[in-house]
Amino acid sequence: MIALPRSFYQRPATEVAPELLGKLLLHETELGMRIGRIVEVEAYLGRQDLAAHSSRGITPRTRAMFGEAGHAYVYLIYGMHHCMNVVTGPMGSGSAVLLRALEPVQGLAANTSGPGRLTKAMDIDKRHYGVDLCARGGPLYLADDGHEPASVLTSPRIGVDYAGEWAAKPLRFYIAGSSWVSKTRILKTTG
Repeated sequence: MIALPRSFYQRPATEVAPELLGKLLLHETELGMRIGRIVEVEAYLGRQDLAAHSSRGITPRTRAMFGEAGHAYVYLIYGMHHCMNVVTGPMGSGSAVLLRALEPVQGLAANTSGPGRLTKAMDIDKRHYGVDLCARGGPLYLADDGHEPASVLTSPRIGVDYAGEWAAKPLRFYIAGSSWVSKTRILKTTG
């Protein structure tokens, strides 16, 4: 399969996020290819979004978020779980989409529901910080096999209660009816 082109990611996170649903995340590991279908994501909109890491500006941790679209932003939370985002929008925007859950397709025996479980099952960690997801022949990338979700739902993002009014914005997108979605706080149908 061919990696999604950079132009796919060079749009606002609110456009990229729902279109990532149904796409494949692929990682060629030492133990073989691991593939999962994206079923849940969250959009983070840059400096103005108080739930986004980039809201505090460029730091060693957030540098990738302000870089070129189509790169991975991987970070550690709670000192033990990695999370993976794909950088979106124009250079310097600080926007990204968090991958929250996958439906296993190939080489995945572990739970992939939730961002920490997703990265653990896919063998993704800080080694993948800044990886170009559009690189030809790269070991980590996203691809489109033509799968279209029947219905996409939205809700507020999970775990961002500290972000004031940004906590209530419907920036979490997920495939309706998927048993792999991490939580089901439904707000509305978007498609």
